[in-house]
Amino acid sequence: MTIGIIGAGALGTALAKVLASRGVKAVISNSRGPESLAPLVEELGPNIKAVTTEEAAKADIVVLAVRWIDVPKIVEGLPAWNGRIVIDATNPLEFLAAGDPERNDPANPFGGLGVKLVDLSARVSSTIVAGLVPGARVVKTFNHFSAQLLLLPKVAGGRRVLFYSGDDAPAKAEVRRLIETLGFAAIDLGPLTAGGVQTMPLGPLSMLDLVQV
Repeated sequence: MTIGIIGAGALGTALAKVLASRGVKAVISNSRGPESLAPLVEELGPNIKAVTTEEAAKADIVVLAVRWIDVPKIVEGLPAWNGRIVIDATNPLEFLAAGDPERNDPANPFGGLGVKLVDLSARVSSTIVAGLVPGARVVKTFNHFSAQLLLLPKVAGGRRVLFYSGDDAPAKAEVRRLIETLGFAAIDLGPLTAGGVQTMPLGPLSMLDLVQV
């Protein structure tokens, strides 16, 4: 089972680090090309290799670890998915530039965090992503708490909990195995539409840091 990470920001990098720490091989990509990731892959060792986005998208399990606003343009033109698994690790947030007046807009309760919610017109973000990757089996996970917590699967004598959801049972089973291989406890929330409850910042399970002992 091959793993490809699309996106090398905080989330993609943290995921690559925890994969490397568990001896799991993976490839990682970003918009600037493999050469820009040379320092990262040198740090992480031989299990993590830098590739193009197109190459990362050919893996059996592909993690979308990119900004919400970038998802459509990143997946456009990628190879046909043909039943491969896509892990949607995104959250429907727009990051605000320093000095953006919306950071101080009373109508934006998350301005102080440097973000604002994207209006999804009552839709669930994971189902929107599924529509952008036709033929993929989409599972939602890795998105409900800080990327830095992905580096700490074991804590206080137990395992940190990761939620996941999806409509394809075999795909969910593969993702569950991956979650557990990384040292986390996995909790199945049900169908893909249930992913909304783990979506930051408004999902009732978002930022919930549970430990299974």
